[in-house]
Amino acid sequence: MKKVLLSTMAVAALWAAQIDDANIGLRKANLLDENKVKLVDVNYTADAPGLATKYTRSFENAPPLISHDLEGLVPITKDLNMCITCHMPDVAKDVGATSVPKSHLVDLRTGKSDKGQLDGSRYECTICHVPQANMPVLVKNDFDPKFREESSKTSSNLLDILNQGVK
Repeated sequence: MKKVLLSTMAVAALWAAQIDDANIGLRKANLLDENKVKLVDVNYTADAPGLATKYTRSFENAPPLISHDLEGLVPITKDLNMCITCHMPDVAKDVGATSVPKSHLVDLRTGKSDKGQLDGSRYECTICHVPQANMPVLVKNDFDPKFREESSKTSSNLLDILNQGVK
């Protein structure tokens, strides 16, 4: 009898704690009525490539944010990737750009080097790298990243540590 009573009370508590769909998400709008949703005008970083301030990574080996304007650089297509015209290692140093890390020049499935070429799985840069939006913070973030080395705040050592702890 106690189990039945406890089960009934648990179901009743869950029923009472149900969240209305209008209260889900950050925009506090009914998800079933998208017609009333007003999109926010997003202001992205407008600094030209080479003039922008680089951001510290969110955590060790996190994909860095794109700190410059993307006008004329996207979309990335199978025939054209404007990112690699500045960010490939053989060019980056000369133009003052951040070079793609070694991990982008290796097929991580096989571990074989792509001989200085960008691995095909890394070709679509904006899958991982995004521009910084100049927006107010909607949700406070208390995450405190820990970097093993100071250089990890601005560069990647993923290829060097990828198999740490793996036997």
